Amino acid sequence: MQTKKESKKLKKEQKIVEKAERAKKYSLATPWQLALFPASTAAGTLFMMLMTSVSYYAAGVVGLGTVIASIIITGSRIFDGITDLIVGFFLDRLNGKFGKIRPFFIIGYLLMSVATLVMFFTAHLVPQGIRLIYFIMLFAVYIIGYAFVSVAGSSANPILTNDPKQRPLLGGISVIYATLFGVIIGMLTPLYLVPKYGGFNSAGLFQELVTIVIIAAGVLYGLAIAGIWKKDSIENFGLGDSNHHRIKPKDVGQILKGNRPLQLFVFSAIADKLAMNISGNAVIAILLYGIIIGDYSLSGYVLPITMIFNIVGIIIAVRYAGKVGLKKAFITAAWGCIIINASLFMLLWLGDPKQIGLHNFGLMKIGFITLVVLATGFTTMASATTAPMLSDIIDYQLYKTGQFVPGTLATIYAFIDKVVTSVAPTIVGLVVALIGFKNAFPDVNTPYSNSIFWATVFLAYITIIAAYSISIIAMKFYPLTKEKMEEIQIEIKARRDKIETEEQQEILL
Repeated sequence: MQTKKESKKLKKEQKIVEKAERAKKYSLATPWQLALFPASTAAGTLFMMLMTSVSYYAAGVVGLGTVIASIIITGSRIFDGITDLIVGFFLDRLNGKFGKIRPFFIIGYLLMSVATLVMFFTAHLVPQGIRLIYFIMLFAVYIIGYAFVSVAGSSANPILTNDPKQRPLLGGISVIYATLFGVIIGMLTPLYLVPKYGGFNSAGLFQELVTIVIIAAGVLYGLAIAGIWKKDSIENFGLGDSNHHRIKPKDVGQILKGNRPLQLFVFSAIADKLAMNISGNAVIAILLYGIIIGDYSLSGYVLPITMIFNIVGIIIAVRYAGKVGLKKAFITAAWGCIIINASLFMLLWLGDPKQIGLHNFGLMKIGFITLVVLATGFTTMASATTAPMLSDIIDYQLYKTGQFVPGTLATIYAFIDKVVTSVAPTIVGLVVALIGFKNAFPDVNTPYSNSIFWATVFLAYITIIAAYSISIIAMKFYPLTKEKMEEIQIEIKARRDKIETEEQQEILL
């Protein structure tokens, strides 16, 4: 009979053998590479959260009005999708001395930093007649910078690892980073910046926030560059040769037409992203916590609670996805999102939201916080399993056509995503305008009304229920199961080995 010590030793030896077998089949990332590279996701999250509240700055500080501000942001998303396509083509053609990913991170970070710093410090000071065009130009520079970092981040994942177990892990770590830093900024605004500056209609609030974001993001992009450094070279691109990425703009339509997994992934992910962009808009937090519940500071305390449970949920999601595959794990998460968001809607509708405030304690508060924790947990589980799917699709394209075009595939998705989700701020702006707020968004001091309640639950919960219902239908036809991806990686490795053998024979001859 085995002792506990012998059993532990046997398990350890089995893990070593299993890892050695995986190393023969797949291109593995080291633990420190898996830990450092996802910091780029956190850096992008910081800039993204900064810009989710830009409508308050544009409308309340610069003086552009709610509808104009929302339309500008909508137009910027479409422009963002176009710049993504252009940046993706350049990335796929780049095989320089410094790789594909690192130069794009550096250029993108510098462009975003300069644009946002100048915007929040000067846009409200320039003459009234040129404020609109000035604001739009700075926003455009920011978008170009964000295109550089987002395309590089999406393209790096399949370069870093193709192991079916490491890809969900990479996605999970990315979401943990994004969640952690998202919570920090989410707490910073209601608990520190809003009380300090008296609301969102202060230039000082945005100036302090942008300074914090630029410094933190610089450190995070530095960590990500260190994580990708050794992998960012031509031998890790596709089949390891330099002739597989020469794609032309006219090929984009053919790629989209011929890649069924990409079509279904785009259909599913975009529905979810549109709903999340609507429900995650900074205005919704004001409406829900500041007006319906009547205690905006509660949002700052709920975030750290959800973060802890989110991390637990991500760990569960990663382990589950490693066993059953990304597709099945995502469908499970989608059902969770539907059920919990429906429960939140019913709780607020049938109960008294005023009992949820920070200084109250009872079943309403316990139920609300429990459901918010579960809702964010299932959402992050869905995100953790969605992100690695794009890496699988990139490998599917390589398997089917011999083309390793991570930048192009990532930007095809990003372009469609941004064109569709660009309407999110406009939807929020129009809904808010329809209930009477045409010149400025509701603030924490706005009185409660039934129209505010129904507008909020529609934007916060109904949109998410509809989106994940669409995703479940799309995923039923998604072909990249765990077994199919194992088959694809075996075939890709065989082709790589063949190319390496042929190159070695040419050298000998």
